[in-house]
Amino acid sequence: MRLDKADQFSRRRWPAAIGLAVIAGLAACAPGGFSRDEASPFAPGTDLRAQAVDGVEVGHRLMQAGQYELALEAFTRAALEQGITAEILTSIGSANLGLGRLGQAEDMLRRAVETEPEWPEAWNNLGVVLMERGETAEAVQIFRKAFALDNGQSASIRDNLRLALAKSENPDTVALEQDYKLVRRGRGEFLIRKAE
Repeated sequence: MRLDKADQFSRRRWPAAIGLAVIAGLAACAPGGFSRDEASPFAPGTDLRAQAVDGVEVGHRLMQAGQYELALEAFTRAALEQGITAEILTSIGSANLGLGRLGQAEDMLRRAVETEPEWPEAWNNLGVVLMERGETAEAVQIFRKAFALDNGQSASIRDNLRLALAKSENPDTVALEQDYKLVRRGRGEFLIRKAE
């Protein structure tokens, strides 16, 4: 009896199919079955039903970790999703400051204070950029405005104003490396080292 080609092909596939069924059965009998082992060194899978994390919050976490380029990308994605708000402009400006892009940082922060002129955090961060650019006199005025809008509540804004006033009163002294504090809406602050 001769088998046609289709029968020969199906007879060769039977051993492979039986082997796969045996392996699947053994995997199901293993501890945990088909579920992910908690002790596994591999990353968990993606939960496609989960709520997405806000891009602005991701950007702020990256800023705290000193990952300014990744933070800038997160803020840019958030701008595409939420639109250009004063908070996103301030965040993009702060990320650019962290990357040393002072001109871009100043542009973004000036747009932010035009968009929301009563927001002290945006004014503070603009003052930090001006200090980095060596524009101490304007920075003092900006910090004073931020301090007044904040009613003196933020220690970070108060410290930045104090540093700017000290530098404006004695510009000839070479200050030691100072930390200027960027602040964000709600809570949190980022330290930016003064450029050498």
